[in-house]
Amino acid sequence: MSHAVDGPATSLFNALNPRAVSRGRAARQPLPAEMRAALKDAPAGRCVCRGIPFRVPRTPAVASRTPVTFRFTPVAARWFVFLHTADLKPVEFNGDGVISPMRGEGLLAQPAAEYVFIYADGAEERVTIRRRHEIGSHTRRWNEVCVEAVAHRKPHPVRADHEQKARGWGNSQTRVSAADAGRWAYWLWAWRNPRPRAALCGVRIEPRDAAIALGGIAAGDAVRHPLRWDTRRKAVLTLPRGAVFDHELHAGGVLSQLQLDLGQVISATPRRIYPVRTWRGSPHNHLPGVSTQEVLVEYTAHPDARFHLWNGKTIAVASLERNGRAGALQAVPPATQRVRLRVVEGDTSAPVPVRLHVHGTAGEYLAPLDRHRIPNAAWFEDYSVDFAHNGVHYCTYIPGETTLDLSLGAVHIEISKGFEIKPVRMTARITRATKELTVRLERVLPWRANGWVSADTHVHFLSPRSALLEGAGEGVNVVNLLASQWGELMTNVGDFDGATTFGSRESGGDGEHLVRVGTENRQHVLGHISLLGYNGRIIAPMTTGGPDESALGDPVEVLLTEWARQCRRQGGIVVLPHFPNPRLEGAAAIVDGAIDAVEMTSWGSFYNGIDPYSLSDWYRYLNCGYLVPAVGGTDKMNAATAVGCVRTYARVDGPFTYEAWKQAVRAGRTFVTYGPLLECTVEGMEPGSRIAMPAGGGTVDVAWRAASVTVPMTQVELVVNGVVREALSVAPREAAGAWSVRVPHSAWIALRIRGHYPGKPEIITAHSSPFMINVDGSELVAAADALTILDQIEGALAFIDTIATRPDAAAYKRMRMQLVAAHRSLHNRMHAHGMQHVHTPVTDHAEHHH
Repeated sequence: MSHAVDGPATSLFNALNPRAVSRGRAARQPLPAEMRAALKDAPAGRCVCRGIPFRVPRTPAVASRTPVTFRFTPVAARWFVFLHTADLKPVEFNGDGVISPMRGEGLLAQPAAEYVFIYADGAEERVTIRRRHEIGSHTRRWNEVCVEAVAHRKPHPVRADHEQKARGWGNSQTRVSAADAGRWAYWLWAWRNPRPRAALCGVRIEPRDAAIALGGIAAGDAVRHPLRWDTRRKAVLTLPRGAVFDHELHAGGVLSQLQLDLGQVISATPRRIYPVRTWRGSPHNHLPGVSTQEVLVEYTAHPDARFHLWNGKTIAVASLERNGRAGALQAVPPATQRVRLRVVEGDTSAPVPVRLHVHGTAGEYLAPLDRHRIPNAAWFEDYSVDFAHNGVHYCTYIPGETTLDLSLGAVHIEISKGFEIKPVRMTARITRATKELTVRLERVLPWRANGWVSADTHVHFLSPRSALLEGAGEGVNVVNLLASQWGELMTNVGDFDGATTFGSRESGGDGEHLVRVGTENRQHVLGHISLLGYNGRIIAPMTTGGPDESALGDPVEVLLTEWARQCRRQGGIVVLPHFPNPRLEGAAAIVDGAIDAVEMTSWGSFYNGIDPYSLSDWYRYLNCGYLVPAVGGTDKMNAATAVGCVRTYARVDGPFTYEAWKQAVRAGRTFVTYGPLLECTVEGMEPGSRIAMPAGGGTVDVAWRAASVTVPMTQVELVVNGVVREALSVAPREAAGAWSVRVPHSAWIALRIRGHYPGKPEIITAHSSPFMINVDGSELVAAADALTILDQIEGALAFIDTIATRPDAAAYKRMRMQLVAAHRSLHNRMHAHGMQHVHTPVTDHAEHHH
């Protein structure tokens, strides 16, 4: 047994001390066996239940067979609240195995007892106590709760699993506990005294087919039923200078510095500070400030409730809501106006999917009725259609129309849809007459009309339909949703069928936004590989070699190169994801010619840009003549990453289909971008082209244009063999230019764009795939880069030879031969060019010493 204190006690009620005055058998009625077994979980002592104080005996008084009379000091009050519970009657099936009449295990509405209230003047008032109305069972079947009584524990907020030490991942996603289950529950029933000025001095419990356990009685006054709370409200708490708010939820979901007696604090989070006057012109993706002195508090409470602060002061909820401010709290206008929001594009009237953010005057997020109010940005804890930008700016995806409860007055709205439509930040004035809002978007860049389609090559955990909505909302035409294995966890494998392209006309969609399920196959040391759009059976195993990719004890039984070849045999394309990490066997796969593209990855950041580390590794292969295009993928694994934060643009020939997109990637007609869009030609040819020139080379003409409606551009660069050959400072939104470049030897050329959001560092925002210039008699191979690639292949050999968990002998021999073949391919090229290098014992040979 333990005290039950679910928060501070209201001063409006006092605990009574009822004493049984019955004698003989009436005073010695035992608890039924099942209630005795659960009694150790019952509260006892000085308890506070839903803000009401009680004195609860270690063993409750029982009325099961005969009436029991309880006396207490006479008291006049409007409300008497009983802390009581009843036994659980076993259900009885008839000969046909059916319960009839069927009242449920809780025996809804069946009389359990008569409570006879005894006044000091001798008058009595009789009330029938019914099961699941005024009293419930001490334990219950799922959701067989009371309709006029509440459990002795307050409902309370729950932290998501990653925010707390306690376990219960799935249940923690609800972020709330009804707290009405367990081995023992008392039920609070409030009786309204019809003679509030007359003193009551006792109660007689007359059981009727029930064992009643009385835990306590409290008497007091309230403006209405003391157990009924109002709908959610919000307020801003201002902390004293230098004070730090403790956001940790303690036992029972209670905060240490702010509590409610007749109610519950739902959440307390640092207030987001958005621009007000400049909201309309503020930059897209600009994050709010986060206050250290103001806390946004959400609560539900009885009108007589009081906030209890860390300093011992209390604030009446009624005073706060009536005056708008009370003490350290300022009320936030409630969101009570139900509004339908529609988003359309151009002159059309059909709604279009978008990313949506709405907040009120205090920075409070106003989510649609069917979306999360508190998006969860933790790994694999939530895969809803939400986006929590840096964990502080909450957005969601809607199919073009939705319903929200908005506050009256100014409401701030942000809507975006990819990199070709101008994002909108606007302020709407909501009145009682506002029933519908329509926002019209403007497409300002024509890349899609010119045959370019956008794609995210790397998304996890979403359902195909959720991925379709998020992709459409972000203006992403192709979402590659990847099934995989993570230790003993398998994800999205049930969504893979090796055939369906969700959103295609063949599957009932409009063909403009597509989702295809592929796989990311992984080994912790050798590397990861994305297998996109292949047909037939899933390529398994999806992971090998043990943690943290596959199950403990799994051998390294297949190489990335072998997965890649299998994917191609099944009609797919092969991408090295989040290039170059894990940085090992990918080198052998590129040398083998098994890779269709390398992936530039953003994860959740709009501000980091294309990683120079990733580019540096990619440039090595281009410098050695391996034409590997670039693609963009987010590796989205939580709500902190937006689909298409970085994306691939590929120009398709003919009608857009998933097969046409794959062919465009294979051909290298791609660029990667965080926002700016580009077109670039060399000698009139597109990225991915091989341009032949005679011995001695010559001059090539480069033409380009670029535009951006999201991140402002600052500079356009022409990169030749990894070195900036030309650079031009450009206007933030649109630029075009041309260069003539002398190419005396074989080389690769690409276009690179820099830019930055206001107040953020400059980043690489876009990069084209390369053009290969093949000058007769001049092979493109850089000695220093070739040597580092060779080192990687040797590292892969060393790994499978030494510490990798080894498969059967045949599999080990097969993998080793594959790696040796890739090693020899590059090694022989190096020798053909007279490149000296140090040989490891595994690759040494006699010719090297002559």
